[in-house]
Amino acid sequence: MIDKKILEIAMIQSAIDANCVADDFVRSDNVIVRSKYSDKARAYHELPFACDLISYGTNIVASIDMRYRDVVENYIGKYPVVRCFETPNIYELNAAFEKYGMRIRLMAEYFLPGAGAIPNLPCEYELRILGQDDFTELYLPQWSNALCEKRKELDVLGVGAYSGGKLVGLAACSADCDTMWQIGVDVLPEMRRQGTASALTSRLAREILDRGKVPFYCCAWSNVISARNAIKSGFRPAWVEMTVKSDIVIGRPDKDIDKL
Repeated sequence: MIDKKILEIAMIQSAIDANCVADDFVRSDNVIVRSKYSDKARAYHELPFACDLISYGTNIVASIDMRYRDVVENYIGKYPVVRCFETPNIYELNAAFEKYGMRIRLMAEYFLPGAGAIPNLPCEYELRILGQDDFTELYLPQWSNALCEKRKELDVLGVGAYSGGKLVGLAACSADCDTMWQIGVDVLPEMRRQGTASALTSRLAREILDRGKVPFYCCAWSNVISARNAIKSGFRPAWVEMTVKSDIVIGRPDKDIDKL
């Protein structure tokens, strides 16, 4: 179970991103709305969407450019909710948008804290709380999931794992919107499979909650290791999202946590 209040906050933010109302995500029928720009949307979104499909499990909210309404309406009306986010059906949607020079570019699963407390997981390394000033020299490939060089100003808080004074693991969060901070985590290859990632993730999640914000976590559906880390750290699957973008844009989930 996901914490009820946290789920409500997440739906309110998704509604801002999609230009709908939070109750749209719990309806029994699908909803199609016009996508538009909002300065309150998550910072990594490129608005307005051509097509963004969001599901919290009961239905689909499609935030779209209304020029593509027929394409989207036919697609989400043809298949059950779950089947709209899987092959071979998504090939049909992809083919329809290829005619307009676009393709499905982002597919991700998002996690929120469970109803119980985030666990206090042990770590054999020293953990340190880090702030923006500590990140200055850390915008390096090995920390590219934890930190985002393109949006340095949003990287607000982190937890580092240190061995003999050397940083061996880092979880950090970006203030992607007013209420929710997204967690990313990296661990050096030789230090993996020791529980370091989950210890960092859970500790950072507690720090975020202590600051009155909601932590959230994102990974590709195929990233089993990342999903396991989310669950071990006290997170539960909350919603899925699939986004169509221009064919010339190559994208991925903002923090695809794949270096655990």
